Amino acid sequence: MELLFLALFSLHILKTEAVVGSHWCYRSQKCEHPECEDPHQWHLTDAACKGNRQSPINIVTRNVIYDKSLKPLTFEGYDSKGSSKWKVENNGHTVKVTLDTTPKVGGGGLARKYKATEFHLHWGVPGVQQGTLGVQQYIPGSEHSIDGEKYAMELHLVHIREDVPDVTEAKKYKDGLAVLAFFIKVDKENKNYATLLNELENIKYKGQTAQIDPLPLSSLLPPKEDLGRYYRYEGSLTTPDCHEGVIWTVFEKPVELSLAQLAQFTALHFDGMNSTQMIENFRPAQPLHERKVFWSSASILLPTAKLLALLLALTYILSS
Repeated sequence: MELLFLALFSLHILKTEAVVGSHWCYRSQKCEHPECEDPHQWHLTDAACKGNRQSPINIVTRNVIYDKSLKPLTFEGYDSKGSSKWKVENNGHTVKVTLDTTPKVGGGGLARKYKATEFHLHWGVPGVQQGTLGVQQYIPGSEHSIDGEKYAMELHLVHIREDVPDVTEAKKYKDGLAVLAFFIKVDKENKNYATLLNELENIKYKGQTAQIDPLPLSSLLPPKEDLGRYYRYEGSLTTPDCHEGVIWTVFEKPVELSLAQLAQFTALHFDGMNSTQMIENFRPAQPLHERKVFWSSASILLPTAKLLALLLALTYILSS
């Protein structure tokens, strides 16, 4: 009987050890869940998180390589609303919006078309009260950075190859996923985000979902004429399982939200009632290793005014 008890006790210990530390989290959750694995320990939950092609990265502009094949992307179905409602969810890590329609993106150096499946956001501390005057500020929390500079937030629009049914199948290919990343900076109010932001109060806690009327995806992005300037590199998902096989397109032109809109994210929590506020849900920059970051051809087009001045000067020289 004593041997049986010891055997059962040992089995219980092994099971406990398997559970403790097996859940990944962000560093901001460690106080409440000290047993969870923060980003520096994610490789203990998924070995791929220690790979050589991880995301996000810090993009050093002096080291990027101009690639003439990186023309502006083509967006199909981005201007239409679609008929099915969007599912908005607090998944315990971020706000995730599942798309029922299938807008597609292609061109821009992509070897095939990719269909949009969902989008989500990453941020730092969206609202901070400072001093006796109560001045509200924020702490930036974008995942990618440009020359070490981070933005307030980052929007990830996740796509999978158009010839596969879901993300699981997409992961079987080395180019199975394509993510469009947009920085979000604090500026003037963006009315196009009102529908989504107003729903955050209804998904405060993990597992809560809501439905909203669909929007044209293009309404959440910078103007189309500003989407020709971007960086391209091969990386991974920025949460476990950290799957490598993601083509990243990081756009230069940021989306704008007001400080008051940014502060609406303070409604969210990582877990249930009285749990930690959902802040700093970003992964730190990962080593680039041997990878290269490419720069789109549209980035070096001359602005109209400069081009006109050049033509006038050329005309003058020729006529002289």
